[in-house]
Amino acid sequence: MSRAVTSAFESIAGRLLVKGIDLEVIRRGTGPLVLVLHGMQPVDPSARFVDLLARRAEVIVPSHPGFGRSERPADFETVYDLVHLYLDVLEALPHEKITLVGLSFGGWLAAEVAVACGHRLDRLVLVDALGIKISDRATPDILDVFNTSPQEVRRRSWHDPSKWAPDYDAMSDEEIVLRAQGREALCLYGWHPYMYNPRLGRWLHRIKVPTLVLWGASDGIVKPAYGRAYAALIPSSRFELIEGAGHHPEIEQPESFVAHLAGFLPGTSRGKA
Repeated sequence: MSRAVTSAFESIAGRLLVKGIDLEVIRRGTGPLVLVLHGMQPVDPSARFVDLLARRAEVIVPSHPGFGRSERPADFETVYDLVHLYLDVLEALPHEKITLVGLSFGGWLAAEVAVACGHRLDRLVLVDALGIKISDRATPDILDVFNTSPQEVRRRSWHDPSKWAPDYDAMSDEEIVLRAQGREALCLYGWHPYMYNPRLGRWLHRIKVPTLVLWGASDGIVKPAYGRAYAALIPSSRFELIEGAGHHPEIEQPESFVAHLAGFLPGTSRGKA
């Protein structure tokens, strides 16, 4: 890493410093670089998909400001603060091109970044992504997780909620506080309009890199039809379903999730599992 890069982007164990913003980060593996933008909550460092993906690539998974142990600057209030932060990350990374993976809310960020800065991307992967409007104004496309009962959100988030839904009774006080802070940040960034940019769909044609739109077949937060509509707006895209998974296929079906990525990422193959 050159001196010019380290002045803007510094990595120490568990942290990234980008233009003065200090981010919690998971960093594992070697090979082509994959930057993963998380969804409504940060990625658990013990998540199996991270280790599986790290067998094929160098994986960097930051926590957005306001989530996990990444402090939110006082003037970070919109999705576009996050988008510009990740544009700074792309500029500072010592790689000519990377693969960008966005999960759920992070898929919205990834799509915005790809529209604005596609020349720095080699591949784009959108996983159960939010961010666009496909129905009329009166028809919600995305489940309002803030105004829906927790039981219904749980049911619609997972193919098998009894196995995969978070067990809040088993969490420490610190874990519960961090999740609550993340939920507050999510509300701040994505409340109005709820989890989409009304103009993003118009500009998805600017994404020229190969794009994989990957969806949990049982997703009740954003249904597969939404994912197909997303893919149809991106010229060089393909849409694939993961069976036995809801809104978090990387959690419920990590082997299948990474297998789908394996044939898509540069310099990898399905045979490495």
